[in-house]
Amino acid sequence: MTGARTLMIVLMLMALCWAPRARADTTCTATAPGALAFGTITNGAASATDAMTSFTITCNTTALSVLGSASVRACLKIGTGSTGSTLLPSRSMSNTTADPMAFQLYTNGGRTTVWGAVPGGSPPAAIVTLSYGVPLITGGSGAQSVTLYGQVPAAQVLSAGAFASSFTAANVSLEYAYNESIIGIAQPPALCTSTSGVSGHKTADGAFPFTVSANVLPQCSTYVTTDMDFGSNAGAITANLDRTSTIGLTCINRTAYSVGLNNGQNASGNVRRMRFTALDGSVYYIPYELYRNAGRSQRWGNTLNTDTLAGTGTGAAQTLTVYGRAPPSVGAVPAQGSYSDVITVTITY
Repeated sequence: MTGARTLMIVLMLMALCWAPRARADTTCTATAPGALAFGTITNGAASATDAMTSFTITCNTTALSVLGSASVRACLKIGTGSTGSTLLPSRSMSNTTADPMAFQLYTNGGRTTVWGAVPGGSPPAAIVTLSYGVPLITGGSGAQSVTLYGQVPAAQVLSAGAFASSFTAANVSLEYAYNESIIGIAQPPALCTSTSGVSGHKTADGAFPFTVSANVLPQCSTYVTTDMDFGSNAGAITANLDRTSTIGLTCINRTAYSVGLNNGQNASGNVRRMRFTALDGSVYYIPYELYRNAGRSQRWGNTLNTDTLAGTGTGAAQTLTVYGRAPPSVGAVPAQGSYSDVITVTITY
């Protein structure tokens, strides 16, 4: 009897001698997602534009025991970004002139759950749970891929430019609590914010930085013009006949454009001319000119950045004035008739 008791005591002591320390150390990190690039967005687009990217969260625990394990509850928090101030109803990115474009980030492919920055709050942070073995000597690790879903809503009134918002520092924070067990399966903490009743709790800012981007191309809609009517004149033109016409166009905000006018159908070199063809086939001309300014000193031509008229779209309709002049007649008196010419308008943006 005495010998049996001694053996049991020795075995119990041996088991205690083999038990390792119950506390190790767990650290979680995340890879940087690829850029969330929406590509080209059309002003007033009829449908939403979607994009997605992914990254990996990995947790490592130093050696525990032959039967050791660890379990982690992690919250991935995403804030407003560098160019926004709100999470709901949408986040916002901007171009170099601070014009906004609404977008949103989601945790699910159906894009119904906004990805927020509040663990268990609204909108909530994304939650990841990892459980893995932590053997003696080598330690253990667990990893999980996470997908970030983005969307630019439809029907936005936008400005031209390159839009972006960066997510760094506290805008991409990883907070996690973990439990470690030397024998059996470690139970995951109830919350990523738990600081008591768990093996450990940590927070890391700037854990998975990324950039959201989109591009809006310059755009001008169809334009409308009015005719330039120099009126009626009896006999020779003895003084300048000055008239105006208009060109109306609508370009989205920040669209740089240039409007050019060709020399018409009847020009002689760079001299514009109106033409009349008599019943007998005889052809007659009246010279005229078109200008960009009311003083009629700046000829309106078709050479980009030289004699065209430059402007910037506002998103609203704009009206440009064409200033015309038919100078006094030189030489023979123009034949009686109706003189006309056709000018082609070119808008470059």
